[in-house]
Amino acid sequence: MPKAPPKPTDSELEILHVLWQHGPATVRTVNEQLGQQREIGYTTTLKIMQLMLEKGLVQRDDEGRSHIYRAAVREQDTQGLLLDRFVEATFGGSALKLVMQALGHRRTSPDELAQIRRLLNDIEIQNANSSTPTPNDDAPAA
Repeated sequence: MPKAPPKPTDSELEILHVLWQHGPATVRTVNEQLGQQREIGYTTTLKIMQLMLEKGLVQRDDEGRSHIYRAAVREQDTQGLLLDRFVEATFGGSALKLVMQALGHRRTSPDELAQIRRLLNDIEIQNANSSTPTPNDDAPAA
């Protein structure tokens, strides 16, 4: 079974966001993108990306003069990993507590509520379909 990639640090996550949004890039390109949000030195970005390479969070194409880095982890997978850890650590694994906290502490637009309702309906349908007994499930054992 392949080992799950480590949880990215906040700085690593910033770099992954750049790579997910803009695709494969050089350290300079990533540094320029990060520099639009905050002050960060080129060597700092380079060091973080080298550590990310060692951790398996990015891949590097060494062909040519410039090294091109690409995300080695998918955005959706990383979000799921981080969310699972957050829900477990913060809410004891309870999705209900997470949702109650999220909806209770900010204004939710009617459009967001409609999307949440659709999502809940889809989940109910999926759960109903996956728990539908097959004809032999109710048959008495012989």
